[in-house]
Amino acid sequence: MTPTERQLSTTVLVIGTGGSGLRAAIELAEAGVDVLALGKRPKSDAHTSLAAGGINASLATMDPEDTWQQHAADTLKESYLLANPETVEVVTKGAAQGIDDLERYGMPFAREDDGRISQRFFGAHTYRRTAFAGDYTGLEIQRTLINRAAQLQVPILDTVYVTRILVNDGGAVFGAYGFDLEDGTRYLIHADAVILAAGGHNRIWRRTSSRRDENTGDSFRLAVEAGGRLRDPELVQFHPSGIIEPENAAGTLISEAARGEGGILRNGLGERFMHKYDPERLELSTRDCVALACYTEIKEGRGTPNGGVWLDVSHLPREVIMTRLPRVYQTMLELQMLDITEEPIEIAPTAHYSMGGVWVHSSDHSTDVPGLYAIGEASSGLHGANRLGGNSLIELLVFGRIVGQAAAAYSAALPAQKRSAASVETARAEIADLLAASGTENVRALQRAIRDVMTEYAGVVRDEQGLRQGLAELDAIEARMADIGVHPDIAGYHDLAHAFDLKSAALAARATLEAALERRETRGCHNRSDYPDLDPDLQVNLVWSPESGVVREAIPPIPDEIAALMREVSVVGKLVE
Repeated sequence: MTPTERQLSTTVLVIGTGGSGLRAAIELAEAGVDVLALGKRPKSDAHTSLAAGGINASLATMDPEDTWQQHAADTLKESYLLANPETVEVVTKGAAQGIDDLERYGMPFAREDDGRISQRFFGAHTYRRTAFAGDYTGLEIQRTLINRAAQLQVPILDTVYVTRILVNDGGAVFGAYGFDLEDGTRYLIHADAVILAAGGHNRIWRRTSSRRDENTGDSFRLAVEAGGRLRDPELVQFHPSGIIEPENAAGTLISEAARGEGGILRNGLGERFMHKYDPERLELSTRDCVALACYTEIKEGRGTPNGGVWLDVSHLPREVIMTRLPRVYQTMLELQMLDITEEPIEIAPTAHYSMGGVWVHSSDHSTDVPGLYAIGEASSGLHGANRLGGNSLIELLVFGRIVGQAAAAYSAALPAQKRSAASVETARAEIADLLAASGTENVRALQRAIRDVMTEYAGVVRDEQGLRQGLAELDAIEARMADIGVHPDIAGYHDLAHAFDLKSAALAARATLEAALERRETRGCHNRSDYPDLDPDLQVNLVWSPESGVVREAIPPIPDEIAALMREVSVVGKLVE
């Protein structure tokens, strides 16, 4: 039986039900605007729920001297001057309201005895400005937003996979097309505006802190096929400590709190090695420095048999581990039956966060496509070449609110919504053609081939020869993609979803490799062994599209009041994220 097609209409469609998507949907619902949110995985299990550390705002509850201007200065300095100062100002100015909104929704922040929200040091912050809820901050934020969305009766469909954003003959969006992952029902959704909140692309590496089938580059492909562009796709943050085994959990994060509490890094020879890379801060060094150190030890043959290094906390008192690192203890027990009070953890750098993303305007995160907005890890502009720890969660709150308002205003100003029958037919045919595909190439095998290419040639350290080799191998993989077979089975239509994930991964990989080739310098997370120095001429954003390739884009100047506050931050005794 051929699956049926359902037609739905809404004023604003939100694609993605993580923190940013839910916050935008809440803003719309509170304003009385019709909104529908779609997700391809359960909303309670969105990627936001994995964020542990905390959320930044210059509330000055602990350090009265803190200001949004200082928060902006710290963010721009940490970005290696690639963040957009206008975007940074919007987020740091709006951060306190983002925290107020969460409080209004019932978020259980950690508090001091007198009721103030607790704030702690996190990374290269001048002051204590990271609010938190234990080491489950992201999970509590997600729960809080889900509860608020439920109170507002926001309709959420979380088994719908969006395959295409629908664009009319004038280049403006008029909705999206997709299918139900369980029964294959097609969805044709008409909407005046579309908010893209479907995450980043770090799942296209072999070791990644994302789970299976999330952050596969969906946002990148959906935006580009609708007429959008990508900015700085090569700027990917590698977390130093992801586990290696079991294979299906490779890349699962071991919190940096393990180093913050006194964990020691040793190579496969049993040698402590951080003194070679940062003799002052050792294991408390920055995320990009520790990741590079681990990578270097492994690459130069001093790794463990599985290609990692050892992170050891077994010398710490058992009580410290059980009270300060309970999540790490539990994770390793469940995944490896490893008792971290007795034995070290085998880790390696893991792709963690997409700091680039869809090109958006700094004021309202609108894209090149009228009516299309992008937020959260799908978007770009805030983080540059190194994300300040704790900034990703506040970005969701600030731009979720702003983009919700912008999409509502865009819809209200439309004289009419023009649709395109040809665009809908293209989306229908795309699914039909894939379902009829009976080639010999396995979708999962090709996905893995892309992950192998990205891990080998676009990992922590890159060079010209490797990136060109990666592009050549990607060409071959794309040629094989013309002969895939898709086989929906009794478990639902996940095989069809994997085929679209593969298309997304290939596009995201190409954008990343081409931009990494163009950025002939070492800056923040981007290490070029053949260009080890920072190049002042490359203090630009790299904007990619299939038509124009990589184009350099100037970054707006930093306001004097912010520039005057940019300085080296003392990190004595602090874990630097």
